[in-house]
Amino acid sequence: MTTVTSDDWRPALAPAILLRRDRVRSTDLLVLPERVVVLSGRAGAIVRLCDGGHSVPEIVGELSERFPGAPVATDVPVFLDRLRAEGWLR
Repeated sequence: MTTVTSDDWRPALAPAILLRRDRVRSTDLLVLPERVVVLSGRAGAIVRLCDGGHSVPEIVGELSERFPGAPVATDVPVFLDRLRAEGWLR
């Protein structure tokens, strides 16, 4: 997948989408109209930073500090682009 993320994009959840923590299953969920998406791995940590205040480079920088050695710089922008293509991020 080709990344089309721009450095000035400040992703935020679309208005009808909520991020929730399922404490019973210890996982993060995106609650959409008429469905729920279970976020695996560190996806919840990424989505939590999508508050409209952080640019993509800032999100990558913060996650790089939290998860040293993880391929954050390559994987996170692609993940965010996928969420935007689904209409879950604006």
